[in-house]
Amino acid sequence: MSDDKLYDRFGKQMPPGTILFREGESGKEMYVIQSGRIRISKQVRDVEKTLTTLGPGEFFGEMAILNNKPRSATASVEEEAKVLVIDPKTFEAMVRGNAEIAVRMIKKLSARLQEADEQIENLLLKDHNSRVVHFLSAMAIRQGQQVDGGTLIDISVKDLASKVGLEVEPVNEVLNKLIRAKLVRITETGLLIQDPSKLREFLEFLEMKE
Repeated sequence: MSDDKLYDRFGKQMPPGTILFREGESGKEMYVIQSGRIRISKQVRDVEKTLTTLGPGEFFGEMAILNNKPRSATASVEEEAKVLVIDPKTFEAMVRGNAEIAVRMIKKLSARLQEADEQIENLLLKDHNSRVVHFLSAMAIRQGQQVDGGTLIDISVKDLASKVGLEVEPVNEVLNKLIRAKLVRITETGLLIQDPSKLREFLEFLEMKE
């Protein structure tokens, strides 16, 4: 089935600020993003922490179908989005009828588990410098885009702070150190790691120090 036919049947357009579901709610649908950006967040004590921001081609909300448990996070529209809303019956038919979809889901879920493990490992680090550098180094390997001048990571300073469990101010302090050392540069589209190998060497130094 073409993308247009899928959208005609299952698609919805969502303006920025729309809450698709909240943490703790019951749910029966999963979502596939066709355009726009969706923020996945979780309440940690009294603070709403961003877990990740998803773009076109990504899916989310599948755990409500797979394990029939309440939503583990909140999903909100960050940039106007077109999404496919898939119910359990349709989801089962898609997986049964297309092995490629099943394999893609398994790979994506495995990647998310790996990311969760890295996030837990990161939060065990006490030093602010180590947390930020550890996260950037892992992101450069896993999701970095090779561009002129280094490896680009599509993340804002605000989202980086949320990911490493710190306020924006100490994260900016660490980034300023990395900028002065010519390891990182802030660009309009994210953070540019100018030399990932040197960043890893710096991380090893910090871990030895810690």
